[in-house]
Amino acid sequence: MPIRQCIVHLIEKKPDGSPAVLHARDSELGESQAMENLLADLNDSYNAKQNKAWGLFHEESGAYPFSGWLTAYLNEERDFTAFSREAVEHLTRLMEESNLSVGGHVLFAHYQQGMTDYLAIALLHHSEGVAVTEALEVSPARHLDLGQLHLAARINLSEWRTNKQSRQYISFIKGKNGKKVSDYFRDFIGCQEGVDAPSETRTLLKAFSDFVESEDLAEDQAREKTEALVDYASTQARLGEPMTLEELSGLIDEERPKAFYEHIRNKDYGLSPEIPPDKRTLNQFRRFTGRAEGLSISFESHLLGSKIEYDEVRDVLIIRQVPTQLRDQLKRRQD
Repeated sequence: MPIRQCIVHLIEKKPDGSPAVLHARDSELGESQAMENLLADLNDSYNAKQNKAWGLFHEESGAYPFSGWLTAYLNEERDFTAFSREAVEHLTRLMEESNLSVGGHVLFAHYQQGMTDYLAIALLHHSEGVAVTEALEVSPARHLDLGQLHLAARINLSEWRTNKQSRQYISFIKGKNGKKVSDYFRDFIGCQEGVDAPSETRTLLKAFSDFVESEDLAEDQAREKTEALVDYASTQARLGEPMTLEELSGLIDEERPKAFYEHIRNKDYGLSPEIPPDKRTLNQFRRFTGRAEGLSISFESHLLGSKIEYDEVRDVLIIRQVPTQLRDQLKRRQD
């Protein structure tokens, strides 16, 4: 992934109300293998985060000036160092107002992946460890702990600049369990949530379940299509990219690549053409399957607790809203 521009600044701040102190770098970082490795590891750690939100910029204002500075940089009205310096000074001011915040190294990286330009911003922290020196001595060592990434955002610059209707060109890490410690970082970027990834993913999975039921597929066909959906969604989540409904439709049914896409449009599920995958929701979407003595049962795991209930004491499976075709067969047998 070619790195266009990259710089790191340091904000010293403890969560005790003490003033934040900025140590700003006055020039961009040069190209190096270490820098490429850092950005690759940062992307891997960021993509693995499940508590991300997707959104768009607030309208530029005194409270949300970041998008204006970014526009000036992209329009070559100021260089990358000046842009990052202005931004990190604003972040420092917001950090001072948040007594819970902790400082760290602030990375700004403008890079290209495929044909798309991105800007990554992350607050990085160190961990203490040990290392063995060339003299075979054990000595203390500090290293960036990318596993503890809590404040970071990524902006799809290409989509922001070319698709004015998009509401999901920014992704950012949300605070867990309603914590507000990260709110100041979201305000620093000046972004708002535009897409509810868990809700959109649940709706997509509901649409898929309806599609499979309407197609009256054999069990092995339903399982193959489910695996195709989960594999594609998991891959996009790992890459940090949204799912595209038309692409997904083609993967689900290569002979009729538009079938699932048309099902979504005809039923009006209200889904966007591109959906950010929510990993937690996807992990719940698996199939339970069992076969014994002429009985074959298969259902998606997310139905457990709603349409399907398992009584472990009595070893009984309760099915609510029996599929229409099965219900008709049972009725005919009773007549």
